[in-house]
Amino acid sequence: MIVYRLSRKLYCNDLSGKGAELAGGRWNSKGTAVLYTSESIALCTVEIAVHMPLGIVPKDYHLVTIELPDDASMDVIEEKNLPTAWKSFPHANVTQKIGDTYVLDEKHLILNVPSATVQGTFNYLANPRHPDFHKVRILKTEPFAFDKRLFIK
Repeated sequence: MIVYRLSRKLYCNDLSGKGAELAGGRWNSKGTAVLYTSESIALCTVEIAVHMPLGIVPKDYHLVTIELPDDASMDVIEEKNLPTAWKSFPHANVTQKIGDTYVLDEKHLILNVPSATVQGTFNYLANPRHPDFHKVRILKTEPFAFDKRLFIK
C-alpha cells in the first residue's frame, strides 16, 4: 500500500515517529512514538493546513511517498465505533488511548483511522515498535509547495 506524509526537509527521511512522540496527536499521547501517514497527498495537505496559523504558508516541506507492506497486519477503527467527541479539538483522550494501546500492544503494524479533517478519508498509523516496522520504506521524497490560498485570511 502506498501512503503519504508531508514533513519538513530536515525530517523527511525519519520514519521513527519521534515528532509525534514529542508533541502527541489525535491518536497518540506525548511519549508514544507513532508514524502518521495519509491515504492521499490531498489529505496530507489538509492535515498540515489545519495545524498552521492563518496567514503562515508552510515552507521547506517535502512530500514523502511511503510503502507499507501489503501483507502488514492492520487494525481498522471505524468511525461508527467512536464516541461523538472523537473529532474534538483539542484532541480527545479517548482517541489517544486507542492509539497508545495499539502501539503498546504491538499486535498490528498499521492502524487505519478515520480522518477528523476530511470526512470519508483515512490516515494510516505505523507502529515503530512492531517487529515488521523495518518493512516500512520510503519510496521517494520531493520538495512540496503548498498553495498559498489555503492559508490566506
